[in-house]
Amino acid sequence: MQIEKLKLRKLNNTRDLGGFPAADGKYIVPGKLIRSGKLYKLPKITKKSLGAIGVSVVIDLRIDNEVKQYPPDMLEGTRYVHIPLLTTAKPGITYEGRSMPSLMKEESTLIETEFKDADEYMHKIYTDILFDGESQKSIRKVFDIFLTEPGCILFNCSGGKDRAGIIAMLLESVLGVPEDLVIQDYTASEVFQRRKRSTQKRLLKLVPGYRKFKELLIAFMEARPQYITDVLDTIKERYGSVTGYCKDALGLTDADIRLLRDKYLSESYKGPDTLDSKSCTHRPDIDT
Repeated sequence: MQIEKLKLRKLNNTRDLGGFPAADGKYIVPGKLIRSGKLYKLPKITKKSLGAIGVSVVIDLRIDNEVKQYPPDMLEGTRYVHIPLLTTAKPGITYEGRSMPSLMKEESTLIETEFKDADEYMHKIYTDILFDGESQKSIRKVFDIFLTEPGCILFNCSGGKDRAGIIAMLLESVLGVPEDLVIQDYTASEVFQRRKRSTQKRLLKLVPGYRKFKELLIAFMEARPQYITDVLDTIKERYGSVTGYCKDALGLTDADIRLLRDKYLSESYKGPDTLDSKSCTHRPDIDT
C-alpha cells in the first residue's frame, strides 16, 4: 500500500489514516483521523483546506514550552486540546536560557557515558513516552477523545514524527492495521520531510560543535525503521501485543476496542476524492 500525504502548504508531514486496511477485512474511514506536525503560522489556504477536511478537534501533543515558542493556529470551529506527552528529548526547549555550547557538551557527554549511540538514546525516549506513568495517563486522555469525538480528529506534535507517530502506531494497531503497514506509516515521515531535513543536515554538518551531539540532532530528524520496530518489540516483551499494552497500561476494555473499530472502520474504501494528496512508498529513490 502507498501512504498518502495531504498537500497542505507549510505542512509537509500531514496525512489521513483513511484507507489503511484493518481488522476483519475492513478499512479506516477517511476524513476521521489526521496526523500532523505543528500548526504554526499556517497560510490561509492551508486553514481553508483543513476546514474543508472537517477537522473538529486538534490534539496538540507538544510540551508547554514548545506551545509557547510556536503557538498553534486556532482553526475556526475547531476545539483545541493540549495533551503533552512526556519526553526526555528537550534540547532547545526545556534548556531555555542555556548557551548552546554548554548544552552540546552536556548532551554529548550523556550519550557517550550512558548510551551506545543515538539510536539507543532515541529508544530511551520512546520507551519513556510509552511506559512513564504520567505519560500513559496522557495517552489515555487521547484515546478518550478517539472514543467520544464524533468528528474528525487531527493529532500533532512538532514534526509529526515521534509523539504523533507513537499515537498513530497505538491506534492503528488497536484498529487491526497490519504491523508492516504500521511501520511503513511511521517511516513515511522520513520520505515526506526528506528535502527539508537534508538541507538541515547539511547545514548542521558545517557548524562547529560536538560530533556526538550532532549525531543526536540528526537522529531526532530521522524516522528510522528501528525506532518503531525496537519499541514494538519492547511492547511485545512486556505486554504480549500492542493491544495488550492498551488494555493493561492504558485501561482500554474490549468494549472500548469494539467501539473504536465500529467507529473508525468501514467495509469498503473508495480512495481519496475531494482531498488533494500525494502518494508515496517508502523507498530510497522516491521523489517528494
